[in-house]
Amino acid sequence: MNKTKTLVLNHRQISQKITRMAYEIYERNASESSIVFAGITGMGHQLAESLAGALKEISPLEVIVLEIILDKSDVNRGDVLLSEKIVLSNKCVVVVDDVLNTGKTLVYALLPFLQSSIKKIEVAVLVNRSHKLFPVSPDYTGLELATTLSEHITVDLSSENHTVHLH
Repeated sequence: MNKTKTLVLNHRQISQKITRMAYEIYERNASESSIVFAGITGMGHQLAESLAGALKEISPLEVIVLEIILDKSDVNRGDVLLSEKIVLSNKCVVVVDDVLNTGKTLVYALLPFLQSSIKKIEVAVLVNRSHKLFPVSPDYTGLELATTLSEHITVDLSSENHTVHLH
């Protein structure tokens, strides 16, 4: 197996993409009073926090951040939970993940929202690999990246120096 890692996005590029995505989210939701960012466990939640911070800097919108807790290695087993119980009625929710590969994780991540009368659900991802097997398309994308199924994308937003690698 090929062990080489190729840097796809560096810290500065990731910051620029997050800022651009925040502006797009604000443009499409400027008439709202609040936005709920729901980040999928791990880097999806980290990205949701970053998008929320960027949106707070450029808009007067109230920003709420939740974590969608699920087992990414086996999404169809176990519960899909939200980190907090809040009223979601008539809210705009942006479900956030680091990488959109087949769409399976994002489909399962929508489960907690199906019981609420949400105004709309949008999807934001940092990297879209476009291997769509499930009917999920991102509304906001940092980077479209053509890859093979055998290649892997690693997003690291936890350290001070954010990176995206292909290997």
